Formats: sequence, C-alpha cells, structure tokens
Amino acid sequence: MLALHGCFPKSLFPYPIGTPKLETSTVLCKDRILKVNCCNPNRQTERGIEFDIGGAFYRHESSTGRDLGILAASVYRQSKGGLRVLDAMCGCGIRSCRYLMEAEADFVLANDANDEYRDLIVGNLKQVERDETRWVVCHSEANRVLTERYLQRDFFDLIDIDSFGSESMFLRSAMLALRLGGLLYLTNTDGYSSGGHRPRHSLDAYGAFVRPLPFANEIGLRMLIGGAVREAAVLGYHVTPLFSYYAYHGPVFRVMLRMNRPKILENRDYGFIGYCNRCGHSQAFSWEELGKIGCSCCNSEGSRQGFVVSGPLWIGPLHSSDHITQMLDLAAEWGWVGNGAGVELEKLLKHMLDESDPRLPPGYIKLDEMTRRAKMNGPPLRMLMRTLQEMGYAASRSHIASSAIKTDCGMAVLTKLAKELVSIPQS
Repeated sequence: MLALHGCFPKSLFPYPIGTPKLETSTVLCKDRILKVNCCNPNRQTERGIEFDIGGAFYRHESSTGRDLGILAASVYRQSKGGLRVLDAMCGCGIRSCRYLMEAEADFVLANDANDEYRDLIVGNLKQVERDETRWVVCHSEANRVLTERYLQRDFFDLIDIDSFGSESMFLRSAMLALRLGGLLYLTNTDGYSSGGHRPRHSLDAYGAFVRPLPFANEIGLRMLIGGAVREAAVLGYHVTPLFSYYAYHGPVFRVMLRMNRPKILENRDYGFIGYCNRCGHSQAFSWEELGKIGCSCCNSEGSRQGFVVSGPLWIGPLHSSDHITQMLDLAAEWGWVGNGAGVELEKLLKHMLDESDPRLPPGYIKLDEMTRRAKMNGPPLRMLMRTLQEMGYAASRSHIASSAIKTDCGMAVLTKLAKELVSIPQS
C-alpha cells in the first residue's frame, strides 16, 4: 500500500490549478554551489538549495546529471506550458526539490521504496515548497507506482529513474505512465556490461550482445538507448535521445529520451557496430547488412579474424542539437554558464553540441591508440581536428574521453594524416 503525504481533494495526484510565485531568496541562486556543513555533515547545499541527506545515498558528483535534467525539464515546461514530474527513486529528495524550485514543476511525485526516508524527504520538500498540493511523497517499488499511475490514467511529463546497475525492468511501466511527447530520464551504472565483459547479461537487460570495444563508455549510452528503442517499439512508440551523458564516477550513464507515436518501422538508427582489432576501423551496420559484415580496410582472406560486432544498439546521434542549444541558452540566462561561471558545464554542453553532428559515426578514437598504430607521437588534438574539418570531415571532441576524437575519417586515413602533420615544421 502506498504511504502518501500531501493534500489532494479532487484526486490522488491532481494537476495543480496554478503555480505559486517563487521567492527570490537563496533557493533561486543559479551559481553552482556544492558544499557540506562542517557542523552537520548530513546538511548539504546544491545550486543554493539546502537539504539533509540523512542515511540516503547521495553523491555530489552526480549534480551535473541533475543540472542537465533540470535544464531539459525547464525547456519542456517553457514549450508545453506545464510540467508534472515523477521521481521514481528519489533518495533524499534533492532531485524532486530542484524540479519544483528550478524547473518550476507544477507537481512532483517523489517516490522511494524505503519508507524510513519519509521524514527526510518530506522535510526537504517542505523547506523549498510549503504548498503541499504541488508535491506528494510515497513509498512503493518503482514498477508498482508507475503501473498504478498508468492504470489511473495519471500521466506525467517527465519520469526520472535514477536506478542502480543495469535494471531495465522499469522501461515498459515508465513508458506507459509517460505522456505522449514526454521525457524519460534513464540511468545505467553497469560498466561491466557496457565494457563487453558480461555480454549475456546485456542481452538479457537490453537485448544487445556487447563485445569489448575501445569506446566502451559510449557503447554504454548506446546500449541504454537501444534497450529503450526496442521497448518503445513493442508499445507502438518511438524514442529519440535529447542528450546522453557519461560520468566516470560509478560509472554513470544517463540518457534523456522523448517518447512519441508511432513506432518507426524501419529505424535506421538501431543497428550494429563492428570494430576491427587489426586495423582499428569501426563502422555501423544496418539489419539488412547482417551476414555481410566485415572490415572494409582489410582485404585479406583472414580479415574477419579479430573483427567483433556488438548490437543491436542505438547508432544515431547521441544528442539533439536543437535541444542542447536551448539548454545552453537557458543555462546562460540563469547564470549557470558564461562570464567565468560554470566552466565545466559550459564545456560539457558545447561538446555535446559538437557531438550531435549527424555525420559522426558511433565511437571515438583515442589519440594514444592512433599514435600506437602510427608508431609515432601524434599532433596536438586541436590541430588534428582543424585539419580534418578543412578537409571536409566531421570532427569533434568526445565528452566521454577528453583525449579522444569523434570523426567520420577512418583510422587508416587518420594515422596517415597524423604522420604528415607531425612532419611539418612548427613555426
């Protein structure tokens, strides 16, 4: 049975009539603040919002993922005129607090299966919003609360599932409880599966047989999106990523998806990724190319030896350039980036914007791999990227690996170009 807190005279989770005017105190501070109260280590501050963490799991390193979620939610609210959020695994409730105060959500359902956190969550929410018609706290297994909302035809604009490991059991119930055109914020923290060390586990969880690849952390994002693509198609929907974010702590893979009808019968962005351990060439393949997959760089009879294939996975762009641009503009408006503030967040969003180029194939090339294959020291990354772009190739940095490059230029051409650049005398 759900344990609830809140006032809801008309229905269990009503759509609020209005949104109270926000106070302009420290709650609305847009500076990036992450500090611990020395007198009370359980008392922390994030983006100007003070809260208690109690015994709940909390990582301040994950605040960037929360920043991205808040920006996407606020962009959605501005375009749609309303925002109802379901925080399926809210922990201490900081995400729910931020959705209320920063994204100005009309209503937030904060759920955590552990009812021992009840007073903690309620206390944190009361600090930021005393109008209890704007939020409800409940304690139930995530699948159950999602299914109950669907059965009550109580749909949400954004569902945030900050789960642990490679749990994909929430996908279907979350999509059923999501409003058409709504946002689904998913999480995966299973680095072993994305690294190709548990291929049968990734097959069970996301329907993808993943092999070890040199860009494993990008595969983690594509595996998560691909699992959602498959589940959405079963329900007659399609999903597209607005942004995809990897953080090394954990590791943590987070993707924000938009769900719509109808399903796409021939989804060209759902396929396979091949990699040749002999020459370093990687390539995406469609379903129609199954049985013909091989390395285009090696023409010898044994070219398939050492060639590995992972999939099916998402093979399209990891981000929507339009949405990232709106998030970046909003972050600047709030003072989160620009004028020396939020340097890391600004760099991240700009890297994502560059990565959203549809010409860029899956994967990235680490400079140390390129120099190892070229058997020489490589040129500066900036010089290499500029030269590639002048030659007509797509090229960008990767937000996942700082010393890597994303490009549609193959490894063979890239190593040859690197040798030429190194041989040019520097003025």
